[in-house]
Amino acid sequence: MFIGATFYAFEIPNYFDWIVKKTQFLKGIKATVTKTILAIAYFNPLWIARHLLFIKLFSGQFEAIGFNLVAIAFWSFLVNIPISFIANYIIQNRFKLKWRFLGSAIFSAIMAIYYALSETLFS
Repeated sequence: MFIGATFYAFEIPNYFDWIVKKTQFLKGIKATVTKTILAIAYFNPLWIARHLLFIKLFSGQFEAIGFNLVAIAFWSFLVNIPISFIANYIIQNRFKLKWRFLGSAIFSAIMAIYYALSETLFS
């Protein structure tokens, strides 16, 4: 909750604002796909690895912190792309800007469970 209320609460809304500015002149399917891909690009393997790092830090598993978290994050990201594409499409293209952070937070809370299980699934 601490990370969500600090790092993520600052980063994600600002990134979503940037997506809006970056795509403001695009129309139709190009705008839709670009917004979705930019959202997926933010939640990339390095972001997932950082999330896994926070899990390890806050659970006191310092010895489990290593480059293996990046490999786990990479596979987690690849497997997650179809679900993430649909969710980010909905968040970026169907939610008003003021509701995107909340939509993303709910999706991220669900995905946090998946990321935590990623170590078991992809180690």
